[in-house]
Amino acid sequence: MWSVPLLRHTDVPQRVTENFILSGYRFPNYSLLQCLASAFRPTNETGNFWTHFLPIFIFAFHFLEPFGWTGAPSLLDPFFYPFWNYFLGVFLLLLASSMAHLLNSMSLIIREICFFVDYGTISAYTVGSSLAYYYYIHPQAGIPGLRSGNAENASGTGGNGQPSSSAAPSPLPATSSPLPEFRVFFENFYIPMSCLVAIVCVMACCNTRQQWRTYRYSIRTLVFLLPFFVSSTPIFYRLLSPCPYPSYSSSSSESASTAAFFYRHCFWLVVSAIFNISKIPERLSPGNFDIWGHSHQWFHCCTFLSILDELHMIKAEIRALFLHPSLVLPPLVPAELPGPTVASTYGVMVLLQGCIGSIIGWFGWRAYHIYTPQQQRLKLH
Repeated sequence: MWSVPLLRHTDVPQRVTENFILSGYRFPNYSLLQCLASAFRPTNETGNFWTHFLPIFIFAFHFLEPFGWTGAPSLLDPFFYPFWNYFLGVFLLLLASSMAHLLNSMSLIIREICFFVDYGTISAYTVGSSLAYYYYIHPQAGIPGLRSGNAENASGTGGNGQPSSSAAPSPLPATSSPLPEFRVFFENFYIPMSCLVAIVCVMACCNTRQQWRTYRYSIRTLVFLLPFFVSSTPIFYRLLSPCPYPSYSSSSSESASTAAFFYRHCFWLVVSAIFNISKIPERLSPGNFDIWGHSHQWFHCCTFLSILDELHMIKAEIRALFLHPSLVLPPLVPAELPGPTVASTYGVMVLLQGCIGSIIGWFGWRAYHIYTPQQQRLKLH
């Protein structure tokens, strides 16, 4: 398998080539074993594989940290349902992306399906993020399991009846929010709209592999700006609303770090988009970045850094909830948002995956009919 030669862009179907990448191509008729072995062989896809496969373990390491915090519920507690859905979204995104780059040389049809799945997991990740934002970041998001001690905390005592060093005035009541209409949108339409936008994005990105190919990189990048703005509405709300944590409490620093992590998250997303659209550095020196250092590898690195900052942002909010459960809602204001349930978290993700799977099946069927004749001709050579 190591003797299989790598090819230049003129020796493979145009469907397989990437702009400004001139060499290092695998012929699109590899066996599964040959594809797996190519992860340890310098090709123009090797870096694309490792820059999203290794981050799986880095992400998992940072993800597990909150379960060891003092006062944290068990890892299977409903409080963590949104957090686990967020983990599944990120895990599937990184795994599907790395496997798509590793296995896409088995055939032209498998190549298309690999990237259809990749686009689907990106959309699933955005909905996983939305669930985490919904239950952890919005100032009025209620976590019933952590509100049980509100009355004691509000009177200056902890759940064990002892004076609480973190007792503090309640935040502003919900009616004082400067953006009441925004809150209504968030509470009633946020999750459904996140799912709808995710489905539209999958359809648009899959279609760029069969139509609109001239502007495919720009379309794919711009298409995912919409789910970013929709999923980030709770953070925009937080940044434009009064901080729910007292300025002298330790949780106020958690809220401040949320803004810092979000700005960094946005920065890395912008940088990744620039790499993905501009095709720099290979555009400036075609042929010199075929194996290492081309734009898609930098795109992968930047997208993972954005995910890592997003994870730190969510963890900061979870820590704030642990430190000041009474500050999730004022004690006398009824919860406006229900706590997470299996149906509202895992159920949403399963339903979404079913819709995305149907879309992938449709585009895969079209790819089969489009590329089967060409694949048969390749086997004859």
